[in-house]
Amino acid sequence: MAQRHFEGKEHAESYQRHRVSPPQELIDEVLNFLRKRVCEMYIKEELDLAVDVGCGSGQGTELLAPHFMTVVGTDISSAQLEIAEAKDHAANLCFRQSPAEELPFEDDVADLVTAMTAAHWFDHPRFLREADRILRPGGCLALLSYTMDFELEYGESTSKLNEICQEFYAALLPYRKAYIGSSSLQLYKKIYDLVSYDDKEWHECLKVRMMMPLSGFIGLVETFSSYQGFLEKDPVEAKKLSQTITDRLLEAMGASSPDTEVTVIVKYFYILASKPQKS
Repeated sequence: MAQRHFEGKEHAESYQRHRVSPPQELIDEVLNFLRKRVCEMYIKEELDLAVDVGCGSGQGTELLAPHFMTVVGTDISSAQLEIAEAKDHAANLCFRQSPAEELPFEDDVADLVTAMTAAHWFDHPRFLREADRILRPGGCLALLSYTMDFELEYGESTSKLNEICQEFYAALLPYRKAYIGSSSLQLYKKIYDLVSYDDKEWHECLKVRMMMPLSGFIGLVETFSSYQGFLEKDPVEAKKLSQTITDRLLEAMGASSPDTEVTVIVKYFYILASKPQKS
């Protein structure tokens, strides 16, 4: 059964402000995998249609626009799509509201079907059948995500910062949705096993470093479903936890402003698979 989360306007706005986009390095991996199959099979230079499922506010969807004739982001949340559509974006990019298990496309039309940090909420067997339906032979399924145990780097304070971060994550663990279990990595490995294509690859631990204000890191963690569950149950204590963690991190850094920039290490994992030719 698919899970519905992150559909409110306030959370959608938080998503837009704080969620990180996949790095270009990872987008290039997807494109290289895809081009080796589609462009050779159809002897063409241009890629036609990419579908980003569970696109949220569209940060990842935008990265696909330079590489395809048409890019469509789909999401079940009207609030997320309202924010996505309000931004300036490429003329070849548009958004449609639909569940991941009922995509509004004809058969065999997409070069790429992707989900960026969203597939764990889908009904996996139904989504995979639907992705297979709309992918053309040789088309690529790319499911990208990252682990939730981000690491921080800040000079000699690095070790202490990560001790505090681990306490932060541990405090949120009781509020993690049972549906995704204790590890999103393990959940995606199960999705990988469900993918029926012979031509498929599993990749993990692509580490990406990015600079952001400490407040941005806290805001990112606050978009997690576990934090949102805590916030829903006890908003006072949830906000108190965020402030306490912020204060402790600043003290360990020897800094006073939450605008102080830190290096955040994000650990990506991903599935790439290619639909076979029809026999």
